[in-house]
Amino acid sequence: MFDTLTDSFTNAIKKIRFHDDDKALTKALNELKKSLLKADVNHKVVKELITKVQLETKKNGIGKEQFLDALKKTLNELLEVGGNRGFTFAPNPPTVILMTGLQGSGKTTTTGKLALYLKNKQKKVLIVAADLQRLAAVEQLRQITSQIEVELYDDEATKNPVEVVRSAIEYSKSKLYDVILIDTAGRLAIDDELMDELEAVKQAASPDEIFYVADSLTGQDAVRTATTFKEKIGIDGVILSKYDGDAKGGVALGLASQVEVPLRFIGSGEKMEDLEVFLPERVVNRLMGLGDIEGLAEKTASVIDEKQAKKLTKKIQKGKFNFNDFLEQMESMKKMGSMKSLLGMIPGMGNMSKALKDFDLENSSELKNIKAMVSSMTAKERENPDLLNNSRKQRIAKGCGLEIVEINRMIKQFKNAGKMAKKFSGKNGMKQLQSMMGQAGGPGGMGGLQK
Repeated sequence: MFDTLTDSFTNAIKKIRFHDDDKALTKALNELKKSLLKADVNHKVVKELITKVQLETKKNGIGKEQFLDALKKTLNELLEVGGNRGFTFAPNPPTVILMTGLQGSGKTTTTGKLALYLKNKQKKVLIVAADLQRLAAVEQLRQITSQIEVELYDDEATKNPVEVVRSAIEYSKSKLYDVILIDTAGRLAIDDELMDELEAVKQAASPDEIFYVADSLTGQDAVRTATTFKEKIGIDGVILSKYDGDAKGGVALGLASQVEVPLRFIGSGEKMEDLEVFLPERVVNRLMGLGDIEGLAEKTASVIDEKQAKKLTKKIQKGKFNFNDFLEQMESMKKMGSMKSLLGMIPGMGNMSKALKDFDLENSSELKNIKAMVSSMTAKERENPDLLNNSRKQRIAKGCGLEIVEINRMIKQFKNAGKMAKKFSGKNGMKQLQSMMGQAGGPGGMGGLQK
């Protein structure tokens, strides 16, 4: 999701890689300036960043490493806006959050994503449907809450959002909720009516924090509208939506430095699972092509049971990995979000993630074929793939509507995957994997910035 900005830094570093003089630094800074402006970073932010990188690089001696260090330090300072990070719970539950933003910014979907994020942390969440301006808003929330299995409070008897919020707060008192997320109305543009309504809802809800959902695709407009919301309503954090689309990335730098409100989360894909905590140091590492192993570990831990993982590892080591295990792992991976987002967290794999821009694990035709094939197997065949002789394969092919050639290919791929997994599950497996990653493009490898 940071492809454009990462490319900007890569191009700048190329200008200074083999030289250590003022001329090389000037070329690198000019390339950086041009690329940042192209990535839709505000010109004032660009000027400030370029000046700081230049001074910091010269202070430590001109060179590639010094330039990298200066760039990393400056980016960290730019994004380190004072305030809370991620989600902060109130001392006494429930924590009440007002979700605000313009119509079309992805506010309602983001409310659902945030609810799922909190649910996965074992929190009891209530979503309040207080957007009564947009006809489809309440129905959209019904579908979202049904999908993620979170309770929705709505009141069809009134068209007054203040009444809805008051009754929702009253309703929640005996229900022991940890968090209440209030989805408020938006407009196509900021107007007095919208601000008056939000102010009234704010008074009724007494929220612990107000989140503003900014549409990444609107570029500098997102910065301007966030500033207005901060001045008129007051906001405690920004959530960037649609950051997986054609956004150039510069809006993240602009929001942090110009609005001076911390970015709290980023919507990194279309799925409900695609919401990431915005932590400046981790984001800078990803911008620099260094990945985010901590973030990947957290995502993995949230969907993979440790006992099940150990059990699976033992099966792999014994060569007992079967089709049921494979499908179970695919379902777990779907819960972790888009494949492109996950690869972006692995050092040096950013270039590969670009190739998966349109890859969707859930709608993958290959995965659907595998599921169809497995569904046509008997319980014994799923548990023991070695039973699959030619006659069994013919029966399975007829059952799932695939050609025998496809069945053979998928079974062969499955067995090869099992062998590879067994190879990397031993004592020396991680060392081998790290070595391969380094050769393929990890830090110091072909794809990283530290060539």
